[in-house]
Amino acid sequence: MIKTTTVGSYSQIDWLMQAGSEQAVLDATSVVINTQVRAGIDLPTDGELYRYDPSHPDTNGMIEFFTRQIGGIDSTIGVTDARHFRAKQDFNWRAKPAGVIREALHEGTLDLVEASSRSRSVAGNSPLKFTLTSPYMLARTLLDEHYHDFDTLTLAIAEVLADQIGDIDCACVQIDEANIPGSPENAAIAAAAINRVLDRVKGEKAVHFCFGNYGGQTIQSGAWQPLIEFLNSLHCDHLVLELAHRPDDDLHALAEVDSRIQLGLGVIDIKVNHIESAEDVARRIEKAADVLGQERIAYVHPDCGFWMLKRSIADRKIEALVKGRDLFEGK
Repeated sequence: MIKTTTVGSYSQIDWLMQAGSEQAVLDATSVVINTQVRAGIDLPTDGELYRYDPSHPDTNGMIEFFTRQIGGIDSTIGVTDARHFRAKQDFNWRAKPAGVIREALHEGTLDLVEASSRSRSVAGNSPLKFTLTSPYMLARTLLDEHYHDFDTLTLAIAEVLADQIGDIDCACVQIDEANIPGSPENAAIAAAAINRVLDRVKGEKAVHFCFGNYGGQTIQSGAWQPLIEFLNSLHCDHLVLELAHRPDDDLHALAEVDSRIQLGLGVIDIKVNHIESAEDVARRIEKAADVLGQERIAYVHPDCGFWMLKRSIADRKIEALVKGRDLFEGK
């Protein structure tokens, strides 16, 4: 059976935005998980609600949740820091760094085990997927005033994450990377850092890749073909790939992914409000199966997280995902 899963983030919940206490976040997390379970999602995520930062809505806590807690990163950004960051960066989607590296990195107040345990506590008997941001993507957002070497910084972040990830009690751990698809020249260090974390995971290992989503906009240009060697070097069980918003040529490129790595296919487009029908989803799965072979497809899922979409849209897309998978399998 092809399983269904979600990628990570869930839509903003109106009542949670009004009262963001720890208990309210836990209650909302329970709602998010159970919404997925009721729809028939096989491997739900916790929605990452506890990471949301209204001061940085574009990244939905994907960056700042980590950089503000890892020790050695200063989140106070001065004018000079911002100027130095702009001079060094090769992308235009951040004008300021998420933080400045002032000293050797250490765990600080980051506690991934506690975060996963809170979500696990309201998941009931359902399996759960825990997500975290790639060391490479985090490193790209920082101004390094300590290591003065990008590779060293990236591996230092990986080590901080790896030290905690082995104690995560979830069915699957997924690393999220939305930057390397547009920068394949940095594949070697990205793979080394991601693998350092994956090697400590005790359960199923997944890596999610997309081309970015900021207000429905793709921010990374590129294709899957230049990344095949990189994907084959990852120590993961399956990939979680953006495909619904991608050209058909990408499917043919993925036929070259090593057979030891199963594929997760994006069949729900999260960059549009249009609700796919079950027939739309089934056709997308069928098209992928014709090119890749059905046996290679482990999961189907949305292209990315839902935080940019209204809750009513996200819930209907989740339902369409399950109905489309069921239609494809003749249920």
